[in-house]
Amino acid sequence: MTGCIARAVMGVLALALWGTAAAQAPKPVRVGFICPFTGGSQDFGNAARLGAELAVKEINEVGGYLGRPIDLVARDDKANPDAGRRIAEELVLKEKVDFTIGFCNTGVALKSLDVFQDHKHLLMVPVSTGSAVTAKYPAQGSYVFRMSARDTLQAAHLVDDVVRRGYSRVALFADKTGYGEGGFKDVEKFLADKHLKPVYSARFELGVKSLAAQMQEAKAAGADVIIGYTVGPELVAIAQSRAEARLNVPLYGPWPLSFKTVSEKAGGAAEGAIMVQTIIQDLSNERRSSFIARLKRYAGSQPIGSLMAAAQSYDAVQLMLRAVFQTKGDMSGDALKRALENLERPYSGVVTTHDKPFSSQDHDAFTRNMIWLGVWRKGEVQFLYPEDAKRAGVIRRKEQATP
Repeated sequence: MTGCIARAVMGVLALALWGTAAAQAPKPVRVGFICPFTGGSQDFGNAARLGAELAVKEINEVGGYLGRPIDLVARDDKANPDAGRRIAEELVLKEKVDFTIGFCNTGVALKSLDVFQDHKHLLMVPVSTGSAVTAKYPAQGSYVFRMSARDTLQAAHLVDDVVRRGYSRVALFADKTGYGEGGFKDVEKFLADKHLKPVYSARFELGVKSLAAQMQEAKAAGADVIIGYTVGPELVAIAQSRAEARLNVPLYGPWPLSFKTVSEKAGGAAEGAIMVQTIIQDLSNERRSSFIARLKRYAGSQPIGSLMAAAQSYDAVQLMLRAVFQTKGDMSGDALKRALENLERPYSGVVTTHDKPFSSQDHDAFTRNMIWLGVWRKGEVQFLYPEDAKRAGVIRRKEQATP
Protein backbone atom coordinates (compact mmCIF):
# COMPACT_ATOMS: atom_id res chain seq x y z
CA MET A 1 0.00 0.00 0.00
CA THR A 2 2.88 2.30 0.90
CA GLY A 3 4.45 1.62 -2.50
CA CYS A 4 1.21 2.53 -4.27
CA ILE A 5 1.02 5.81 -2.34
CA ALA A 6 4.63 6.59 -3.21
CA ARG A 7 4.02 5.93 -6.91
CA ALA A 8 0.93 8.12 -6.82
CA VAL A 9 2.84 10.93 -5.13
CA MET A 10 5.63 10.63 -7.70
CA GLY A 11 3.08 10.75 -10.49
CA VAL A 12 1.54 13.93 -9.12
CA LEU A 13 4.98 15.50 -8.77
CA ALA A 14 5.87 14.54 -12.32
CA LEU A 15 2.68 16.10 -13.63
CA ALA A 16 3.32 19.24 -11.60
CA LEU A 17 6.87 19.52 -12.91
CA TRP A 18 5.68 18.95 -16.49
CA GLY A 19 3.04 21.64 -16.03
CA THR A 20 5.59 24.08 -14.64
CA ALA A 21 7.99 23.40 -17.50
CA ALA A 22 5.19 23.82 -20.02
CA ALA A 23 4.15 27.08 -18.39
CA GLN A 24 7.74 28.33 -18.47
CA ALA A 25 8.37 27.30 -22.10
CA PRO A 26 8.67 30.45 -24.21
CA LYS A 27 5.68 31.17 -26.39
CA PRO A 28 6.66 30.87 -30.06
CA VAL A 29 6.24 33.66 -32.58
CA ARG A 30 3.81 32.07 -35.03
CA VAL A 31 4.29 33.17 -38.61
CA GLY A 32 1.75 32.25 -41.26
CA PHE A 33 3.18 31.27 -44.65
CA ILE A 34 1.06 30.79 -47.80
CA CYS A 35 2.41 29.70 -51.20
CA PRO A 36 1.75 26.91 -53.74
CA PHE A 37 3.67 23.72 -52.90
CA THR A 38 1.84 21.59 -55.47
CA GLY A 39 0.48 22.22 -58.96
CA GLY A 40 1.73 24.33 -61.84
CA SER A 41 3.23 27.06 -59.64
CA GLN A 42 5.12 24.77 -57.27
CA ASP A 43 8.49 25.86 -58.74
CA PHE A 44 8.43 29.22 -57.05
CA GLY A 45 6.17 28.18 -54.17
CA ASN A 46 8.54 25.52 -52.90
CA ALA A 47 11.56 27.75 -53.51
CA ALA A 48 9.88 30.46 -51.44
CA ARG A 49 9.16 27.90 -48.71
CA LEU A 50 12.81 26.78 -48.64
CA GLY A 51 13.98 30.39 -48.31
CA ALA A 52 11.56 31.08 -45.46
CA GLU A 53 12.42 27.84 -43.68
CA LEU A 54 16.14 28.59 -43.91
CA ALA A 55 15.59 32.03 -42.38
CA VAL A 56 13.53 30.54 -39.53
CA LYS A 57 16.16 27.85 -38.92
CA GLU A 58 18.97 30.39 -38.70
CA ILE A 59 16.97 32.75 -36.48
CA ASN A 60 16.06 29.94 -34.08
CA GLU A 61 19.68 28.77 -33.92
CA VAL A 62 20.64 32.12 -32.40
CA GLY A 63 17.73 32.31 -29.96
CA GLY A 64 14.72 33.37 -32.00
CA TYR A 65 13.10 36.53 -30.71
CA LEU A 66 14.51 37.01 -27.19
CA GLY A 67 14.37 33.27 -26.57
CA ARG A 68 11.02 32.78 -28.27
CA PRO A 69 11.32 30.37 -31.22
CA ILE A 70 9.87 31.25 -34.61
CA ASP A 71 7.20 28.78 -35.73
CA LEU A 72 6.43 28.81 -39.46
CA VAL A 73 2.81 27.76 -40.01
CA ALA A 74 3.03 26.85 -43.71
CA ARG A 75 0.05 26.13 -45.95
CA ASP A 76 -0.26 25.08 -49.61
CA ASP A 77 -2.67 27.27 -51.61
CA LYS A 78 -2.17 25.13 -54.77
CA ALA A 79 -2.20 28.39 -56.79
CA ASN A 80 -5.98 28.32 -56.33
CA PRO A 81 -7.66 31.61 -55.33
CA ASP A 82 -10.45 29.91 -53.35
CA ALA A 83 -7.97 27.70 -51.50
CA GLY A 84 -5.82 30.73 -50.77
CA ARG A 85 -8.80 32.57 -49.34
CA ARG A 86 -9.72 29.64 -47.06
CA ILE A 87 -6.15 29.39 -45.82
CA ALA A 88 -5.94 33.13 -45.17
CA GLU A 89 -9.08 32.94 -43.04
CA GLU A 90 -7.75 29.86 -41.23
CA LEU A 91 -4.42 31.47 -40.36
CA VAL A 92 -5.87 34.82 -39.30
CA LEU A 93 -9.08 33.75 -37.56
CA LYS A 94 -8.43 30.20 -36.32
CA GLU A 95 -4.67 29.76 -35.99
CA LYS A 96 -4.32 33.42 -34.97
CA VAL A 97 -0.76 33.66 -36.27
CA ASP A 98 1.11 36.82 -35.32
CA PHE A 99 1.61 37.96 -38.93
CA THR A 100 1.66 36.34 -42.35
CA ILE A 101 4.19 36.07 -45.16
CA GLY A 102 2.62 34.88 -48.34
CA PHE A 103 1.47 34.61 -51.89
CA CYS A 104 3.25 33.77 -55.09
CA ASN A 105 0.33 34.11 -57.50
CA THR A 106 -1.29 37.50 -57.96
CA GLY A 107 -4.79 36.11 -58.53
CA VAL A 108 -4.59 34.13 -55.29
CA ALA A 109 -3.34 37.16 -53.36
CA LEU A 110 -6.06 39.47 -54.67
CA LYS A 111 -8.78 37.03 -53.59
CA SER A 112 -7.47 37.12 -50.00
CA LEU A 113 -6.28 40.67 -49.34
CA ASP A 114 -9.41 41.84 -47.58
CA VAL A 115 -9.04 39.08 -44.96
CA PHE A 116 -5.83 40.72 -43.77
CA GLN A 117 -7.02 44.26 -44.28
CA ASP A 118 -10.34 43.82 -42.50
CA HIS A 119 -8.68 42.25 -39.45
CA LYS A 120 -5.68 44.62 -39.37
CA HIS A 121 -3.34 41.67 -39.79
CA LEU A 122 0.09 42.37 -41.26
CA LEU A 123 0.72 40.63 -44.61
CA MET A 124 4.19 40.67 -46.18
CA VAL A 125 4.14 39.50 -49.81
CA PRO A 126 7.50 37.95 -50.76
CA VAL A 127 6.90 36.85 -54.36
CA SER A 128 3.70 38.00 -56.09
CA THR A 129 4.42 40.93 -58.41
CA GLY A 130 1.00 41.98 -59.72
CA SER A 131 0.80 45.75 -59.43
CA ALA A 132 -2.72 45.55 -57.98
CA VAL A 133 -1.56 43.70 -54.84
CA THR A 134 -0.25 46.85 -53.18
CA ALA A 135 -2.54 49.20 -55.09
CA LYS A 136 -5.89 47.80 -53.93
CA TYR A 137 -5.66 49.69 -50.64
CA PRO A 138 -3.96 53.10 -50.28
CA ALA A 139 -0.66 52.59 -48.45
CA GLN A 140 -1.55 55.01 -45.67
CA GLY A 141 -4.22 52.65 -44.35
CA SER A 142 -2.96 49.34 -45.75
CA TYR A 143 -1.59 46.35 -43.86
CA VAL A 144 -0.17 44.82 -47.07
CA PHE A 145 3.56 45.18 -47.82
CA ARG A 146 5.69 43.63 -50.55
CA MET A 147 9.29 42.41 -50.97
CA SER A 148 9.20 41.80 -54.75
CA ALA A 149 9.43 44.08 -57.78
CA ARG A 150 5.91 44.93 -58.94
CA ASP A 151 4.98 44.34 -62.57
CA THR A 152 4.81 48.05 -63.35
CA LEU A 153 8.58 48.20 -62.80
CA GLN A 154 9.21 44.97 -64.70
CA ALA A 155 7.09 45.93 -67.71
CA ALA A 156 8.77 49.35 -67.96
CA HIS A 157 12.20 47.71 -67.77
CA LEU A 158 11.33 45.23 -70.52
CA VAL A 159 9.81 47.81 -72.85
CA ASP A 160 12.73 50.21 -72.41
CA ASP A 161 15.21 47.49 -73.38
CA VAL A 162 13.12 46.38 -76.34
CA VAL A 163 13.02 49.94 -77.68
CA ARG A 164 16.67 50.63 -76.86
CA ARG A 165 17.68 47.64 -78.97
CA GLY A 166 15.68 48.92 -81.91
CA TYR A 167 12.63 46.60 -81.91
CA SER A 168 9.25 48.15 -82.65
CA ARG A 169 6.92 45.36 -83.82
CA VAL A 170 5.93 43.68 -80.57
CA ALA A 171 3.86 40.50 -80.30
CA LEU A 172 2.32 40.41 -76.82
CA PHE A 173 1.26 37.09 -75.26
CA ALA A 174 -0.46 37.03 -71.84
CA ASP A 175 -2.63 34.65 -69.83
CA LYS A 176 -6.11 35.59 -68.66
CA THR A 177 -5.41 35.55 -64.91
CA GLY A 178 -5.13 38.69 -62.81
CA TYR A 179 -1.36 38.43 -63.20
CA GLY A 180 -1.48 38.20 -66.99
CA GLU A 181 -4.12 40.92 -67.25
CA GLY A 182 -2.08 43.33 -65.15
CA GLY A 183 1.11 42.64 -67.08
CA PHE A 184 -0.69 42.96 -70.42
CA LYS A 185 -2.03 46.39 -69.51
CA ASP A 186 1.33 47.53 -68.13
CA VAL A 187 3.17 46.54 -71.32
CA GLU A 188 0.54 48.18 -73.51
CA LYS A 189 0.83 51.40 -71.50
CA PHE A 190 4.61 51.58 -71.66
CA LEU A 191 4.58 50.80 -75.37
CA ALA A 192 2.06 53.60 -75.87
CA ASP A 193 4.39 55.94 -73.98
CA LYS A 194 6.94 55.13 -76.73
CA HIS A 195 4.30 55.74 -79.43
CA LEU A 196 4.07 52.02 -80.13
CA LYS A 197 1.37 49.38 -79.89
CA PRO A 198 1.52 45.60 -80.33
CA VAL A 199 1.31 44.36 -83.91
CA TYR A 200 -0.25 41.20 -82.50
CA SER A 201 -1.81 40.20 -79.16
CA ALA A 202 -2.79 36.77 -77.86
CA ARG A 203 -4.63 35.88 -74.64
CA PHE A 204 -4.90 32.33 -73.32
CA GLU A 205 -5.95 30.24 -70.33
CA LEU A 206 -3.50 28.69 -67.89
CA GLY A 207 -2.67 25.12 -68.81
CA VAL A 208 -2.27 25.76 -72.53
CA LYS A 209 0.24 23.33 -74.06
CA SER A 210 0.76 24.93 -77.45
CA LEU A 211 0.41 28.39 -78.95
CA ALA A 212 1.57 27.33 -82.40
CA ALA A 213 -1.37 28.89 -84.28
CA GLN A 214 -1.03 32.19 -82.43
CA MET A 215 2.71 32.22 -83.04
CA GLN A 216 2.17 31.77 -86.76
CA GLU A 217 -0.22 34.72 -86.67
CA ALA A 218 2.41 36.80 -84.87
CA LYS A 219 4.92 35.83 -87.54
CA ALA A 220 2.50 36.83 -90.28
CA ALA A 221 1.98 40.18 -88.53
CA GLY A 222 5.71 40.85 -88.86
CA ALA A 223 6.61 40.68 -85.15
CA ASP A 224 10.29 41.36 -84.51
CA VAL A 225 10.15 40.67 -80.75
CA ILE A 226 7.89 38.74 -78.35
CA ILE A 227 6.91 39.70 -74.82
CA GLY A 228 5.20 36.93 -72.86
CA TYR A 229 3.41 37.74 -69.60
CA THR A 230 2.50 34.56 -67.79
CA VAL A 231 3.93 31.94 -65.40
CA GLY A 232 6.43 29.13 -65.93
CA PRO A 233 4.58 26.31 -67.76
CA GLU A 234 2.92 28.73 -70.16
CA LEU A 235 6.24 30.47 -70.85
CA VAL A 236 7.53 27.03 -71.87
CA ALA A 237 4.64 26.84 -74.36
CA ILE A 238 5.53 30.28 -75.74
CA ALA A 239 9.20 29.39 -76.14
CA GLN A 240 8.50 26.04 -77.79
CA SER A 241 5.84 27.49 -80.10
CA ARG A 242 8.24 30.27 -81.14
CA ALA A 243 10.82 27.64 -82.09
CA GLU A 244 8.26 25.52 -83.97
CA ALA A 245 7.11 28.56 -85.94
CA ARG A 246 10.76 29.36 -86.74
CA LEU A 247 10.11 32.86 -85.52
CA ASN A 248 13.70 33.81 -84.82
CA VAL A 249 13.08 36.92 -82.74
CA PRO A 250 13.97 37.71 -79.09
CA LEU A 251 11.70 36.50 -76.31
CA TYR A 252 11.25 38.74 -73.27
CA GLY A 253 9.28 38.06 -70.13
CA PRO A 254 8.85 38.91 -66.44
CA TRP A 255 10.69 37.06 -63.70
CA PRO A 256 8.87 33.65 -64.02
CA LEU A 257 10.83 33.15 -67.24
CA SER A 258 13.78 32.39 -64.92
CA PHE A 259 12.15 29.30 -63.36
CA LYS A 260 14.48 26.32 -63.59
CA THR A 261 11.80 24.17 -65.21
CA VAL A 262 11.43 26.69 -68.06
CA SER A 263 14.96 25.87 -69.19
CA GLU A 264 14.59 22.16 -68.42
CA LYS A 265 11.29 21.71 -70.27
CA ALA A 266 11.81 24.16 -73.13
CA GLY A 267 15.38 23.04 -73.72
CA GLY A 268 17.09 24.94 -76.50
CA ALA A 269 13.90 26.90 -77.16
CA ALA A 270 14.57 28.94 -73.99
CA GLU A 271 18.18 29.76 -74.91
CA GLY A 272 18.63 33.52 -75.10
CA ALA A 273 15.27 34.33 -73.47
CA ILE A 274 15.46 37.55 -71.43
CA MET A 275 13.75 38.26 -68.12
CA VAL A 276 13.67 40.69 -65.19
CA GLN A 277 15.48 39.64 -61.99
CA THR A 278 16.15 41.06 -58.55
CA ILE A 279 19.00 38.62 -57.88
CA ILE A 280 21.35 36.72 -60.19
CA GLN A 281 23.97 34.30 -58.94
CA ASP A 282 27.42 35.88 -58.93
CA LEU A 283 30.60 35.79 -56.87
CA SER A 284 30.97 39.53 -56.27
CA ASN A 285 28.71 39.72 -53.20
CA GLU A 286 29.85 37.63 -50.25
CA ARG A 287 26.52 37.70 -48.40
CA ARG A 288 24.65 36.64 -51.55
CA SER A 289 27.11 33.86 -52.36
CA SER A 290 27.01 32.58 -48.78
CA PHE A 291 23.21 32.53 -48.83
CA ILE A 292 23.11 30.51 -52.05
CA ALA A 293 25.54 27.96 -50.61
CA ARG A 294 23.52 27.67 -47.37
CA LEU A 295 20.27 27.38 -49.32
CA LYS A 296 21.64 24.53 -51.43
CA ARG A 297 22.84 22.68 -48.34
CA TYR A 298 19.48 23.15 -46.63
CA ALA A 299 17.51 22.09 -49.73
CA GLY A 300 19.54 18.92 -50.15
CA SER A 301 17.95 16.92 -52.96
CA GLN A 302 14.98 19.27 -53.22
CA PRO A 303 15.09 21.39 -56.40
CA ILE A 304 15.35 25.17 -56.07
CA GLY A 305 13.02 26.22 -58.83
CA SER A 306 13.54 29.95 -58.35
CA LEU A 307 16.49 31.61 -56.63
CA MET A 308 14.57 34.88 -56.69
CA ALA A 309 11.55 33.47 -54.81
CA ALA A 310 13.79 31.81 -52.22
CA ALA A 311 15.93 34.90 -51.63
CA GLN A 312 13.01 37.32 -51.34
CA SER A 313 11.20 35.02 -48.90
CA TYR A 314 14.36 34.67 -46.81
CA ASP A 315 14.69 38.46 -46.69
CA ALA A 316 10.98 38.85 -45.87
CA VAL A 317 11.30 36.67 -42.76
CA GLN A 318 14.49 38.40 -41.63
CA LEU A 319 13.06 41.88 -42.17
CA MET A 320 9.90 41.03 -40.25
CA LEU A 321 12.01 39.87 -37.29
CA ARG A 322 13.67 43.27 -37.24
CA ALA A 323 10.25 44.91 -37.20
CA VAL A 324 9.28 42.73 -34.22
CA PHE A 325 12.41 43.82 -32.35
CA GLN A 326 11.58 47.43 -33.13
CA THR A 327 8.05 47.06 -31.69
CA LYS A 328 9.50 45.30 -28.61
CA GLY A 329 7.32 42.29 -29.31
CA ASP A 330 4.06 44.08 -30.11
CA MET A 331 2.80 42.11 -33.10
CA SER A 332 -0.47 43.92 -33.62
CA GLY A 333 -1.01 44.99 -37.20
CA ASP A 334 -0.81 48.66 -36.31
CA ALA A 335 2.51 48.28 -34.45
CA LEU A 336 4.15 46.23 -37.19
CA LYS A 337 2.85 48.62 -39.84
CA ARG A 338 4.39 51.61 -38.07
CA ALA A 339 7.69 49.78 -37.63
CA LEU A 340 7.94 48.78 -41.29
CA GLU A 341 7.09 52.30 -42.42
CA ASN A 342 9.78 53.72 -40.14
CA LEU A 343 12.56 51.13 -39.94
CA GLU A 344 15.28 52.49 -37.70
CA ARG A 345 18.17 50.44 -39.15
CA PRO A 346 18.95 49.15 -42.65
CA TYR A 347 18.65 45.42 -43.26
CA SER A 348 21.56 43.99 -45.28
CA GLY A 349 19.63 41.36 -47.19
CA VAL A 350 20.73 38.74 -49.66
CA VAL A 351 18.86 40.37 -52.54
CA THR A 352 19.88 43.91 -51.64
CA THR A 353 20.25 46.24 -48.65
CA HIS A 354 16.84 47.51 -47.57
CA ASP A 355 17.28 51.01 -46.19
CA LYS A 356 13.90 52.69 -45.54
CA PRO A 357 12.15 50.18 -47.84
CA PHE A 358 8.67 51.39 -46.90
CA SER A 359 6.88 54.55 -45.90
CA SER A 360 3.32 55.50 -45.04
CA GLN A 361 2.84 56.31 -48.73
CA ASP A 362 4.69 53.38 -50.31
CA HIS A 363 4.51 49.68 -49.38
CA ASP A 364 6.70 48.35 -52.22
CA ALA A 365 10.32 47.64 -51.27
CA PHE A 366 11.74 47.87 -54.80
CA THR A 367 12.34 50.72 -57.21
CA ARG A 368 13.47 50.50 -60.81
CA ASN A 369 17.19 50.92 -60.05
CA MET A 370 17.17 47.68 -58.03
CA ILE A 371 16.33 45.24 -60.85
CA TRP A 372 18.39 43.59 -63.58
CA LEU A 373 17.91 41.82 -66.88
CA GLY A 374 18.89 38.16 -66.94
CA VAL A 375 19.21 35.76 -69.86
CA TRP A 376 19.18 31.98 -70.23
CA ARG A 377 22.61 30.80 -71.36
CA LYS A 378 23.46 27.08 -71.36
CA GLY A 379 20.96 26.27 -68.63
CA GLU A 380 21.89 29.14 -66.31
CA VAL A 381 20.44 32.58 -65.74
CA GLN A 382 23.25 35.07 -66.32
CA PHE A 383 23.41 38.84 -66.55
CA LEU A 384 22.28 40.02 -69.98
CA TYR A 385 24.78 42.84 -70.00
CA PRO A 386 28.41 42.35 -68.92
CA GLU A 387 28.47 45.82 -67.37
CA ASP A 388 25.65 44.79 -65.02
CA ALA A 389 27.67 41.79 -63.89
CA LYS A 390 30.54 44.13 -63.06
CA ARG A 391 28.24 46.40 -61.03
CA ALA A 392 26.47 43.56 -59.22
CA GLY A 393 28.68 43.91 -56.17
CA VAL A 394 27.55 47.50 -55.64
CA ILE A 395 24.63 47.72 -53.22
CA ARG A 396 21.50 49.13 -54.80
CA ARG A 397 19.18 50.87 -52.38
CA LYS A 398 15.66 52.04 -52.92
CA GLU A 399 15.30 55.45 -54.55
CA GLN A 400 13.46 57.75 -52.20
CA ALA A 401 10.72 59.92 -53.66
CA THR A 402 11.49 63.60 -53.73
CA PRO A 403 9.02 65.93 -51.99
